[in-house]
Amino acid sequence: MSNYHIKNLEEYFAVYRKSIRQPELFWQEVAEEHFVWRKRWSKVLSWDFNKPEIKWFEGAQLNITENCIDRHLNTKADKTAFLFEPNDPKEPAQHITYQQLYERVNKMANVLKSQGIQKGDRVCIYLPMIPELAMAVLACARIGAVHSVVFAGFSAGALATRINDCDARMVITSDGSFRGNKTIDLKGIVDDALEHCPGTSSVLVVERTKNKVTMKPGRDQWLAPLLEGADVHCTPEWMDAEDPLFILYTSGSTGKPKGMLHTTAGYMVYTAYTFKNVFQHQSEDVYWCTADIGWITGHSYIVYGPLANGATTVLFEGIPSYPDFSRFWDVIDKHKITQLYTAPTAIRALAKERLDYVTSHDLSSLRILGTVGEPINEEAWHWYNDHIGNKRCPIVDTWWQTETGGILISPLPMITPTKPTYATLPLPGIQPVLVNENGIEITDNQVDGRLCVAFPWPSIARSIWGDHQRFKETYFTAFPGKYFTGDGALRDEVGYYRITGRVDDVIIVSGHNLGTAPIEDAINEHPAVAESAIVGFPHDIKGQALYGFIILKDTGTSRDRDNLSREINQAITEHIGPIAKLDKIQFVPGLPKTRSGKIMRRILRKIAAGETEGLGDTTTLLNPEIVEEIIQGKI
Repeated sequence: MSNYHIKNLEEYFAVYRKSIRQPELFWQEVAEEHFVWRKRWSKVLSWDFNKPEIKWFEGAQLNITENCIDRHLNTKADKTAFLFEPNDPKEPAQHITYQQLYERVNKMANVLKSQGIQKGDRVCIYLPMIPELAMAVLACARIGAVHSVVFAGFSAGALATRINDCDARMVITSDGSFRGNKTIDLKGIVDDALEHCPGTSSVLVVERTKNKVTMKPGRDQWLAPLLEGADVHCTPEWMDAEDPLFILYTSGSTGKPKGMLHTTAGYMVYTAYTFKNVFQHQSEDVYWCTADIGWITGHSYIVYGPLANGATTVLFEGIPSYPDFSRFWDVIDKHKITQLYTAPTAIRALAKERLDYVTSHDLSSLRILGTVGEPINEEAWHWYNDHIGNKRCPIVDTWWQTETGGILISPLPMITPTKPTYATLPLPGIQPVLVNENGIEITDNQVDGRLCVAFPWPSIARSIWGDHQRFKETYFTAFPGKYFTGDGALRDEVGYYRITGRVDDVIIVSGHNLGTAPIEDAINEHPAVAESAIVGFPHDIKGQALYGFIILKDTGTSRDRDNLSREINQAITEHIGPIAKLDKIQFVPGLPKTRSGKIMRRILRKIAAGETEGLGDTTTLLNPEIVEEIIQGKI
């Protein structure tokens, strides 16, 4: 029996039992047998969820890039590590071998060092999905700098918030990015952001679009000439197991984004382990995760997990609809993709298009399909299964979070019997529990409750950067002694889990977690707005979309409501980015509030979904009459 590579259901149950009964021994064996360590650990695990404090492989020393690159050179130097598929299909794809990756990462690492970046410094990376993004991430890890990738769809304001929060010394960006037939001025966004970031002294710029950009003397430098003169060798910095690897920001239900801090050894072990099993990776595979490295999915399952297994992993710069809706299927056909890992939003969007976009391509290379970012609805699951997998590729509906670092609940393909809309069973080492609102554990099946995890796993986030108290309050105080995921879940009669959605004020739109508070703050800054409340409502493509209930300061104003709606969405775009725009805006005379002033979002969610019957008890509201006025569309 192999702890590392599970091959059948009987083995899964045996490995799972061992991982729960003897977690330290289980993870020690995985870590010992499959990774390169500079120095062995003195203790596998110490933890206390009340503090909260979690340490894995304490005392060990390693470098994650040695495990992702160097150790493969003896046997896989000429194997493709990254396969770059550009936005424009007429531009040739690039095959970057493990040997070339070694040299390019080392050159980038030496450039960072020449610019004064040292172990522990934070480097903010704001790049499109081009090879330099992966190189920058790995170069930071090579020298012990902490990378903080910001998705290149965020606004200057959102970027500045993240740069300042982690006190990044350097930003790595590009002259622009291609997105379908559009070109986006990333350098201009960085320039705007850095007007509010006094601690950032250095900007490296990748040439991608050949856009004309302004280079600020003494701060901005083109990357290419620096790389040209850099050495291809860079000794890896030896990191302690619990040294920071990266900070990645996720939307909170209140206030500013949370900088989730992930450390080195546990994250490496867990992402490598889960990649191997959830995708049943074999050496000849060509694996494609369509996510952006700006999200945790890209960190764990485009970069670190695949490379730690010596895999070939695809970097895709484009979008599913360009040059037309056959793009995904074209890429699969062209590169003989074996695993496709994508978001339900993309599947729903593609399922709406003509089927001949799919049928005109050979998808027979596919072996496994995966979904990530949100629970997949049944209709999309069946379309994916029938038309993309041709009913022969198991679908792994993976559940996890930025905070978890890796997949926690998922079928294992060809092993776990799948069930549409269910993430099914926990992976080895994961101990999920359902609790009711009072924190009492629910032991029966065929019930739903709040999803917690009772025991730490190696890739759990260790803190929120600069705010450990917020980390404790957000994840460990609602149900003491357990990690609270913020999600609700249903457990069926055989113990399969189905994620039912957030139980807090975070809305998942197209797989992206969007906190309502920052969006409401952006709206409320508009001079005509008195107050706002955002809720999610069902959407055919996005899963959920955003619905804004907005109170104006002057309801008698004759301002054009359409213009006002446009201005509000423009304000959201400037503060957060276009991903947070509202699909529907309703101007209302007031909001349903409790006597303590809390907005009753439950009622607004029902109204937004068109479920105006059975709104529940409204007598406890301070202003129960407002509900009927909102339903009738009064202002």
